[in-house]
Amino acid sequence: MKIVAVTACPAGIAHTYMAAEALEAAAEEAGHEIVVETQGSAGSTPLTAEQLAEADVAIFAADVEVRDKDRFGHLPQVSVGVKKAISGGDLLVAQAEEAAKNHVPAPAGAPASATPAGAKAPAGPGAASKVRAWLMTGVSHVIPFVAAGGLLIALGFALGGYQINLPDDSPLYEQILDGGFSAGSITAWGALAFGIGSAAFNFLVPVLAGYIAYAMADRPALVPGFVGGAIAVTTGAGFLGGLVAGFAAGGLVMWIKTWRVPRALAGIMPVLVIPLISTAVVGLLMYVVVGRPIALITEGLTNWLNGLSGTNAVLLGVLLGLMMCFDMGGPVNKASYTFAVAGLSTGSAGALTIMAAVMAAGMVPPLAMALATVVRRSLFSEVERENGRAAWLLGASFISEGAIPFAAADPFRVIPSIMVGGAVTGALSMTLGATLRAPHGGIFVVPLMGNPLGFLVAVVAGTLVATALVVALKTFARRRPAPEAAATTETVTERESVTA
Repeated sequence: MKIVAVTACPAGIAHTYMAAEALEAAAEEAGHEIVVETQGSAGSTPLTAEQLAEADVAIFAADVEVRDKDRFGHLPQVSVGVKKAISGGDLLVAQAEEAAKNHVPAPAGAPASATPAGAKAPAGPGAASKVRAWLMTGVSHVIPFVAAGGLLIALGFALGGYQINLPDDSPLYEQILDGGFSAGSITAWGALAFGIGSAAFNFLVPVLAGYIAYAMADRPALVPGFVGGAIAVTTGAGFLGGLVAGFAAGGLVMWIKTWRVPRALAGIMPVLVIPLISTAVVGLLMYVVVGRPIALITEGLTNWLNGLSGTNAVLLGVLLGLMMCFDMGGPVNKASYTFAVAGLSTGSAGALTIMAAVMAAGMVPPLAMALATVVRRSLFSEVERENGRAAWLLGASFISEGAIPFAAADPFRVIPSIMVGGAVTGALSMTLGATLRAPHGGIFVVPLMGNPLGFLVAVVAGTLVATALVVALKTFARRRPAPEAAATTETVTERESVTA
């Protein structure tokens, strides 16, 4: 059997390629041919027309909308989240075998997606799955802007100092850039880096809103989504306003597409009528109805964060640590990370401590599992020990997904252990007052931190706690047959053999 597959995750970095490797290994073991299109952050090599024509079934392992999905309309399809492919590639291949076996080709002249008479229509994804996929599509397009812009802003602070963007009518970096760039000045280079990074950050909310709308209703929804996101920035509604704008634009365009229009207008609907009407309606909605209330909520939330201290700050660190380590790149992890990144633009002390706590906690899962494979090698398979060696670098780089193979193989012992470690790290980071202006980078941005020693202490402490817990649970909570029971079973078997 020939299988074609598409893997895609919001970040397009780790899950996408892990799922592809798992599917390839499972298909090879089952004796099938498979070609996987990885729709990752580095782009993808689309499946050829010949590969699609020869395929018997298609597998979609994706947490975002699969691009150009209509290419697979003639094939039976199996759709799951990307993590299910990582942890259960063999089961997914078995489902594909069943789907191909039961598939009845559409009759000649019928649409490729038509369901044959008497056949049960395949169940599509539920409403919650669709909303999550739309949201993750927006997040996946935002991540490169966050990484590039955030690191440039951090570099600007490193070269120009904290005074480069002090609250003022005319910040220092604007004065330097407006007065002319001087190549011999380190502060000028810092101002340039900060200015470029700030420009990249200005796209975060519009890109988020635009690609949520795009995932929902395709290209006609891009304009109202981007414009609604830009208005969210203008009104101060922030990323919450961007979420509203994206879903509003996508939903509106989906509705407009159902209109029956004269044939003369059909050709200009996607390029003129739909963008014009939807942009006007979304703009009105954002300016008049949504923008200001959400701005007030965001402002209140920011003020609350800025005022956090003592016990409240520690509890917040615990909560953020738990969230970062719960699903390692999933929606809960992304919610915590997005919350932290959204506060970076304010530059407040509270927001910077939150960013440090989130990054520190996110480094714990892969580091803890890497250390566990060294401390107790016998508890892990050869494949897991190989993953452990790679997890050192992934953890040091703040890529939480490095722990996914371990969590997928033993979720009930690994996930609680790393969550406790993440909570310890988050609480310690907040208690010790570590601060961070960069949204990514792991240990490679330690020189840009406030109280880097406190940050490292928090990471090490949480890693040790998580490692100790996972080793203890794997050692003492594994279900092993007792020696007495094993001996009894062996004796009974021998007796039965003699009797026979």
